[in-house]
Amino acid sequence: MRAALFQSRTGIDPAANALSLREAIAAAAGEGADMLFTPEMSGLLDRDRARASLRITREEDDLVLAAVREGAAKAGIWVQLGSLALRSEDDPDRLVNRGFVIDATGAIRARYDKMHLFDVDLPTGESWRESASYVAGGRAVVATTPWGRIGLSICYDLRFPALYAALTSAGAEIIVVPAAFTVPTGMAHWHVLLRARAIEAGVFVIAAAQCGRHEDGRETYGRSMVIDPWGEILLELGSEPGVGIADIEMERIAQVRGRVPALRHRRPVSDPEILA
Repeated sequence: MRAALFQSRTGIDPAANALSLREAIAAAAGEGADMLFTPEMSGLLDRDRARASLRITREEDDLVLAAVREGAAKAGIWVQLGSLALRSEDDPDRLVNRGFVIDATGAIRARYDKMHLFDVDLPTGESWRESASYVAGGRAVVATTPWGRIGLSICYDLRFPALYAALTSAGAEIIVVPAAFTVPTGMAHWHVLLRARAIEAGVFVIAAAQCGRHEDGRETYGRSMVIDPWGEILLELGSEPGVGIADIEMERIAQVRGRVPALRHRRPVSDPEILA
C-alpha cells in the first residue's frame, strides 16, 4: 500500500476544512497513493462550544463528509477520514467523535465512534471535558480493505492497550490513530505510545495528526507518523500542514511476527489474585 497522510491545521469553518481535504485527496492521488489518512476532527476544531454547535450536524447532513466522499470517488482512492464531530443519532443534544473508512467509489465501508473520552486538567491551565458533549462509542471496529484489515481508533484511545489487543485479535494488520494531541502530551508520549502499539502486536501504525496553533487558540503537536511492525519510523512529518507519503510492505508483518510471535503467545488473563 502507498499511504498518504494529511497533517492539517483544522479551523472553525467546515467549508474551508472541506476544501483543504479535497485538495489533500487530489494531492495524494497525484502521488499515486492508494489511501489517504486524515487527523481527528478533520471537519471542525473549535473549543467554543456554542459557536461549534451551530456547525455540527447529523452524519447525513455533514458537508465535510459529503465533500470527502465526492473527492475520494473523483480521485479513485480510499480515505480513512480520521474523525468528525457529529450529532448523535440517539440524542441530538449530544455528539459523537466518528471516524470513517471510505472506498474509492465514495462508499462508507466502516464507522467507528471514539470509545475513550479525554477529561483532564493540565498543568498548563488547559482543561478538557470531552464527556460534557460527547457520547463514548461502545464497540471496536476492524475494516477490510484490499491491502489488509485496518483497526480503527482515535487519539486518546492510544493509551488503552486492551482496545488494540482486541483489534489485532480480530485480525487487524494496520492500526490507525488519527489525533489532535496537545503539545505537552505529544512531546512526552506520542512517539513512545505509537511505537509500543506497533511493536506489541507486530502491526503497522498510521497516525495522522493536527498541528500548530489553530483558529480557536489551541496548539497541537503534529508529527504525523507511520511506524512498521518492528517499531521503526517510516515517516514522520514536522509541525506544519502538508501531505506525506509512505510505502507499506505488508509482508513485513509476517517477517516480524516470525521473529517475535507475541500474538500466538497471548493468553486470556483472569482477575488478579490479591495477596495480603
